[in-house]
Amino acid sequence: MDELLLLEGILTKTGTLLDGVGDDQWALPTPCPEYDVEALTNHILGWVQVFAAGSSGTTYDGDPSAYEHGDAPGDDFRAAATTLLAGWRGHGTDREISVAGGMSPGPMVLNMTLMEYLTHGWDLATATGQPVPFTEEEGELVLGRAQQTLPDEYRGQAFGHQVPVDDGAPAVDRMVAFLGRDPSSSAR
Repeated sequence: MDELLLLEGILTKTGTLLDGVGDDQWALPTPCPEYDVEALTNHILGWVQVFAAGSSGTTYDGDPSAYEHGDAPGDDFRAAATTLLAGWRGHGTDREISVAGGMSPGPMVLNMTLMEYLTHGWDLATATGQPVPFTEEEGELVLGRAQQTLPDEYRGQAFGHQVPVDDGAPAVDRMVAFLGRDPSSSAR
C-alpha cells in the first residue's frame, strides 16, 4: 500500500473517532495514563498541527501541549490532516522536516505520524467504547515501520515499554502493545 494512502486512511479513521466522542466522555480515562479523553483529544489536535506544518515546509509556532480543542474536534482534525497530506504530496517525503524545534528525516517523521494516529486512535476508541476501526493491513504496516523507527532507548520516556502479546494476535493489538499499551483493554 502506498504510504500516503496508508496515512490518509488512518487519519480519516482518527477523525471519525473524534466525531464519536460523547459530551459525557471527556473526563474518562484512556489507555495512555497521563491523558483523559479531553487531554488526549487536545494532544491529537496539537500534534497534527506540528506534523501538518512540517510536511508543508513550515514550523508550527504554537505549543502543541497547550492546544485546546473547539466544538468540532473532528472537523478541526480533518482540516489539519488535509494540510498534512497535501504537504507530503506536494513536497515529497524524502527531505528534512521541522518537528518540535528540530530537523528530522522525512521518512522518520512520516513513520512517527503513522504511529501517533493509529495508537492514539486506538486509545480514543478504547476509552470511549467505539469500535477500533484500523485494519489488519494498517496495523501490520505501521508495526513494521514502528519497529524500524523506535529505538529501545526511548522506552520509558516518550513511549512505554513493550507489552508482551501472542505472535498470533491481531496486528493492531501487536502495534499498540509495541508502544506500551495493553491490548486486552480494547473495546470490541
